[in-house]
Amino acid sequence: MSAINPNSIRQGDRRAIAKAITLLESTRPEKLDQGQTLLEALLPNTGKSLRIGITGVPGVGKSTFIEAFGMRLIEAGHRVAVLAVDPSSPITGGSILGDKTRMQQLSSHPQAFVRPSPASGMLGGVARKTRETVLLCEAAGYDVIIVETVGVGQSETLVASMVDLFLVLMLPNAGDELQGIKKGILELADLIVINKADGDQQVLAQQAVQEYRNALHLLKSTRASWQAKVLQCSALEQTGLAELWETMQNFQEVLKTSGEWEEHRSHQAVRWMWTLIDEELSQSFRKHPRIQADIPNVEKAICQGRQLPTRAARFLLEGWFSRHIQDQ
Repeated sequence: MSAINPNSIRQGDRRAIAKAITLLESTRPEKLDQGQTLLEALLPNTGKSLRIGITGVPGVGKSTFIEAFGMRLIEAGHRVAVLAVDPSSPITGGSILGDKTRMQQLSSHPQAFVRPSPASGMLGGVARKTRETVLLCEAAGYDVIIVETVGVGQSETLVASMVDLFLVLMLPNAGDELQGIKKGILELADLIVINKADGDQQVLAQQAVQEYRNALHLLKSTRASWQAKVLQCSALEQTGLAELWETMQNFQEVLKTSGEWEEHRSHQAVRWMWTLIDEELSQSFRKHPRIQADIPNVEKAICQGRQLPTRAARFLLEGWFSRHIQDQ
């Protein structure tokens, strides 16, 4: 692959963006280095978007919502990138690349960029690649970046750590969902949006709005300058989307005025660095030949009750540190 000109990214060349993302997703060290060099050149052009994380319970109509909301933003003059965190098979490492078929109108629009998540054996691997793709899309001039999670699970906390605003989509039958949704998911939310507020669901949607507002009063806000809000919309009928965007702009204005916006992004960047350090150390440890040779015997000793996990961990770590120093 020939070197990618940073100006091609800045000019929004979609082929160049796709090639750059392929570099960032590569597992080959030389390709990764090329990707990092490109990102460093583009760094001054990043940071100007609103980064939105979106999650929702199964059946909430997330894809329909993202497409309707994205198209409305484009009509208002914005450029929208959607980065969908797909489920990856732990057996094959495969990724479901169905986002472009789910959002056909949005993905084919010249002012939109829809990219499924890279396949990865570790959620952390998906996170790193997605974070870097966010920066790439910002450099290419996309001013609204949507990061979609799949279902309700462990990826929410991870996605929330890379976005400015976290939105949780809910169905009108709030009573059932309040029983099943994790408290931690609601605590992450800056906005809760009741989708499918149309037809005979409108009354239920209004009731759900009140129930979620009551629930939020019992939770401690994670923001100093913003209290999570509950809205309703119908992606199908495209109602409530204008009010939603207005609320998002208000969120951005409030946090920027208070100084919390820059503080939040700075903390995210530092946490990202430490996460990468943890991942690199873990991989280096696991890949060391001597450690790989020791692990089967240590695991067997733990399973047979002959060794405590704490002592086993210390034995392996001390062995790794000493061998790592000898290797230098």
